[in-house]
Amino acid sequence: MTGSVVQLDDVTGARQELTVVLPVRLLRVPAWPEGPFPFELGSRRTDAETRSTYFAPASARALYGTPGRPCRWYLPLDIKHDGLHLLGMELLRASTVRRPEHALAVLHFTVERPLLPVLRALAGRQPNSADEPLVGPFDPAGLLAGIADVRSLSAPFAIARPYSIAFMAPTAQDAPALRSGLEGELPATADRWLWRLASRSTPEDFPLPPETAAEQLKDVVRISADWSALVLRQGAAFLGHRADTGSGDFFEFGALHSRTVYLDALLLGALQRDHVDELTDELSEVFTSSRLARRVATLERNIAVFRSTYWRQHLTAHGAANDLLLAFQNQHRLPARFHEILAEAADYSRLVQTQESQQISGALGVLTVLGLPLGTALGILQVVDDHSLAHLLVGVGLSVAATAAVLTTRYGRLVMSSLRGSDGKA
Repeated sequence: MTGSVVQLDDVTGARQELTVVLPVRLLRVPAWPEGPFPFELGSRRTDAETRSTYFAPASARALYGTPGRPCRWYLPLDIKHDGLHLLGMELLRASTVRRPEHALAVLHFTVERPLLPVLRALAGRQPNSADEPLVGPFDPAGLLAGIADVRSLSAPFAIARPYSIAFMAPTAQDAPALRSGLEGELPATADRWLWRLASRSTPEDFPLPPETAAEQLKDVVRISADWSALVLRQGAAFLGHRADTGSGDFFEFGALHSRTVYLDALLLGALQRDHVDELTDELSEVFTSSRLARRVATLERNIAVFRSTYWRQHLTAHGAANDLLLAFQNQHRLPARFHEILAEAADYSRLVQTQESQQISGALGVLTVLGLPLGTALGILQVVDDHSLAHLLVGVGLSVAATAAVLTTRYGRLVMSSLRGSDGKA
């Protein structure tokens, strides 16, 4: 197995595509064509209209926007440097409540040199290496100058390092990735190759323990006998399992899908992850303000907006895109985290309701304590038909004294404590 892994480090597949996704801060709407990058294959053009047929309407709106309110733009390019060919780039507005300028930049490459070293460089495993792809003419800061600011690498690794989506169709010499026959069994090394491409690592970077290898690879998506996919936290990979025959081969269509529909499924997962991260931050700050009820109401509204706009676990009738989205969600524990958010928000909502009930009860108690003695005194004067101002003042004084006496009792202290406990908290 060691030999096959070393071989992968030096392998250049028959067809290699690389999509790089990185977070940016959108400075202005670019003067680019609207929509996703419309790759073409024969008569097929993967524009927003075509891609929308693969997705549920809510998912399509999140990925492509609506007429008059675009959220995605693209720019064709043709830049070649050091074995990489930049075909174009996209910007997807990914606004959140706290970060309205947040966006995702997408760079589309064709790779004409060994793919794994490029991926390792993207992961920061080879600092200052000649394999680093996002330098020189491919530097995102230069490509997006005046349009977007690239996130600093000092940010947490999970969001600072670019996310990579790699596609490799092997040659006939790449036996460790190939099936034995059209529908034969895959060698164990095929999934190891897939793991290396998705994790952007070699055994020297991250030795996969044999005891947990099956668990790590259980989420491999078998799209067909021809190819498989694996989604991890920092990257995804698609690997062919038969030799690519060149022009007209199915892998042309596979490569197109990996950087269009399947890319969009992963982008939707990234949008969900960013919103879940923000909702988690909001939960942690609920008690940092004295206005608990307002905080909880805002939180519940943000959860409702996220749920109706972005939270989808079934986005298409085409199974592979769903499987990729679910794999991304599982890698980031999004279903479990969102369930925890809902449960915690419900707890806070019950707390607010309890405080409001206490406040109402306290207010009614105050009305009782203040109003009963005064009402009794005025009622007596009215019954005896006494209109004397002096007697009225005496009655009011006695009622005040009675109220003060009641407030010294356990009931009175409970009423005042209830009001003080909720004062300023809602």
